[in-house]
Amino acid sequence: MDDRQFRNAMGKFATGVTVIATEVEGEVHGMTANAFMSVSINPKLVVISIGENARILNKIKQSKIFTVNILAADQQELSMIFAGQLKEHREVEFDRLDGKPVTPGAVAQIACEVSAEHVEGDHTLFIGKVTDIHLEDAEPLIFYSGRYRSLTEEKTAAL
Repeated sequence: MDDRQFRNAMGKFATGVTVIATEVEGEVHGMTANAFMSVSINPKLVVISIGENARILNKIKQSKIFTVNILAADQQELSMIFAGQLKEHREVEFDRLDGKPVTPGAVAQIACEVSAEHVEGDHTLFIGKVTDIHLEDAEPLIFYSGRYRSLTEEKTAAL
């Protein structure tokens, strides 16, 4: 199998879209990612996967903190900003959760401290101990087969 076939197969798994953020010396750094999952409830742990060429990789190693911001359906532009898909520079405002930078309006904001990191292939997996969570009542932004999508509620007939 070639790299493209592998990438296409992985794209068949529908995911939410997140912005991973960290802060070093007062400067916030962010990256769009869909490689995120929960690991454990007790203790509360999540994992993110960051590519070896991502600029944020060394920032997280240095700061030992990150946030996962699960984007809402109306935040596609924010996803594109942090994915480097928009040509013109746009300022992004951040709120704070447990002192860590989070994106306003996200469906979920998850503040984490790095508890472990593992290099696997061309990515580093960061295990994050969750220190705080903030939730909003909104529909999530979805990514499937290389395109942004949205959820549609299926109407079911009462039996």
